[in-house]
Amino acid sequence: MSNLHFIFYGLVVILLLQNPSATQCHTKGIQPKPGNGLSTNMTRVEFSEQQFMKWVKFVGGLKHSVFRTANNKLFPSHTLHVSKKHGKGGFSSIQAAIDSLPFINVVRVVIKVHAGVYTEKVNISPFKSFITIQGEGADKTIVQWGDTAQSQPLGTYGSATFAVNSAYFIAKNITFKNTAPIPAPGAVGKQGVALRISADTAVFQGCKFLGAQDTLYDHIGRHYYKDCYIEGSVDFIFGNALSLFEGCHVHAIAQLTGALTAQGRSSLLEDTGFSFVHCKVTGSGALYLGRAWGPFSRVVFAYTYMDNIIIPKGWYNWGDPNREMTVFYGQYKCTGPGASYAGRVSWSRELTDEEAKPFISLSYIDGSEWINLSL
Repeated sequence: MSNLHFIFYGLVVILLLQNPSATQCHTKGIQPKPGNGLSTNMTRVEFSEQQFMKWVKFVGGLKHSVFRTANNKLFPSHTLHVSKKHGKGGFSSIQAAIDSLPFINVVRVVIKVHAGVYTEKVNISPFKSFITIQGEGADKTIVQWGDTAQSQPLGTYGSATFAVNSAYFIAKNITFKNTAPIPAPGAVGKQGVALRISADTAVFQGCKFLGAQDTLYDHIGRHYYKDCYIEGSVDFIFGNALSLFEGCHVHAIAQLTGALTAQGRSSLLEDTGFSFVHCKVTGSGALYLGRAWGPFSRVVFAYTYMDNIIIPKGWYNWGDPNREMTVFYGQYKCTGPGASYAGRVSWSRELTDEEAKPFISLSYIDGSEWINLSL
């Protein structure tokens, strides 16, 4: 990352604190005031590093004010069963079990999905919070559908096999799959989402997300992915959520080139971004770690193994050089043949201990407020 990049972030933070009414532009940030702020005893490099660290501390210290304080302290109220085998469960489809709940649900409901393949499109409304979907193992419990962006009216958003629009959702030990085939390079309208999460405070543990282009739509809200498997080809983890991926296996099935992430942060003030900690990246094709879908896109990889499928440059600016000045792309103590920082673009960064700290624990997503790991 160039000295100009460091100075940019420092000046942005200072201006935010001193002049909150300054005009903003999504591709160029806040226009700086004249003057370089250098003291007589400080070199330009020392100054740029100092200002960059101020920005990192500012970002790490955010309390994610766009979200309300979350208190997930409910115990299971009752349990529903879904089974493909007659007589084993009260419902034969997941959607039927969800539809049986009150219009506004305010108690924790565990829906146990017995082993089987459930070919259905599932949608959870914004009013049915506190739902847990629990499978009998991701390899044995699968919900699948095959919509694409062009096969129904709502485009990529509506292509999701499983759509969650309510808070405090939990999924455990189940597979979400979009069966649409891998699109040919350059194909239009072939995006197929396996799961879309469009709500705050969601946990996914031991789940699989299978698809090709746009597999996991990590749309909005704070999310925690623990020990999950995510498979796809192009932009297969995308959206503008604030999410922590811990111990996950990310597997590419790209035919030629692909991209792991497309994070959509559109403003410096948005508390969003993806962080991958103790993960593994494998697969086929030549893969970017991320593409700058949003001009302020933010992605960090820490303690992550990367196979040799990673394109040495690592990151792509979405065809807009202006985004190179506003994105935040970082690596921290990653390993494997694809993790070498030597060939990375100048506008990404190898993080120090201090710089990485805000992004590698549950505090990044305010997890102590709402994640009950015993659930």
